[in-house]
Amino acid sequence: MSLTLHIDTEAWRSHLRGVAEKTPGLVPVAKGNGYGFGLERLAREAAELGSDVLAVGIQGEVRTVREAGWQGDVVVLTPWSPADGTEVLHDEHVVSTIARLDDLAAAKLAAPQTRVILEMRTSMRRHGLAVDELARAVDALGELRLEGWTIHLPMVAEDRLGEARALAAAALAARRAPLWLSHLSNDEYATLSGEVGVATHLRVGTKLWLGAPGATRVTARVLDMHPVSRGERIGYWQRRMPVDGWVLVLSGGTANGIALEAPSAASSLRQRAITAVTGGMDAMGLALSPYTVAGKKRFFVEPPHMQSSLVLLPGCGAVAIGDEVPVQVRATTATVDRIVG
Repeated sequence: MSLTLHIDTEAWRSHLRGVAEKTPGLVPVAKGNGYGFGLERLAREAAELGSDVLAVGIQGEVRTVREAGWQGDVVVLTPWSPADGTEVLHDEHVVSTIARLDDLAAAKLAAPQTRVILEMRTSMRRHGLAVDELARAVDALGELRLEGWTIHLPMVAEDRLGEARALAAAALAARRAPLWLSHLSNDEYATLSGEVGVATHLRVGTKLWLGAPGATRVTARVLDMHPVSRGERIGYWQRRMPVDGWVLVLSGGTANGIALEAPSAASSLRQRAITAVTGGMDAMGLALSPYTVAGKKRFFVEPPHMQSSLVLLPGCGAVAIGDEVPVQVRATTATVDRIVG
């Protein structure tokens, strides 16, 4: 039983090299489930790209990428707080993000010469120092080693470059130091880099690792299959089958992230319409699965089980036990059992 990620390694790595060549100051991001590839794989690929710094999401991921062989610096993106402990502050090759004045004071007390990046508050409104706090932050640094300012921008904004410019100007007025940026296009990044007169870094995750969708695919295995008749009750919840056909038992379930989705922004009318239709179908017990069998997405018989899913194939069978079928998964929530490539 397995959910398998197949990688066209040559095509994928060609894409990675292309992004690296077009992005001076690239900082690969490896966090969470490693965008479906695993943190260990991403750490090795970042080293192959020649990167000397890697960004991770949380402190616990520092050890994971180190055990995978990463030997360069590691930037922890989630801001440090005293509740996190002080171990990473004493690591010479870790750069901690600081986003509050109180946390800055605590870090200085715990490890006076630790390496830090100060995060600025953007229109994201997630973390960061307000513009009127920047001068106080610089005054409070003491012997802390300032590695730069970080500006984490929204992915969609009316004038993202304008916001980056304004925040960069405020930061550099307080202290000239490198800028660490997220979610700028290559053109926006190149423009800003040419204006600021300091070193710049662009942290990239999704566009780097998932920017060549044709180079990857995920498949599930047909574990078993049984004929069913219209009106027959099956599954944990004994739902009646709407048509004659086959129930396919396919590999992959909630443990793999099957049918687990992040909320959608649904910013366009088309996206909202799709969401409305999907919600209506779910309410009637017709949930479309991510599995494609005989050229079409098929409906779940019932919610996925932990490591397998029941899918209805109307009519005569078109697959056999042991066949591999395509399955569409969200890379940032999926956990595959096997990687080929």
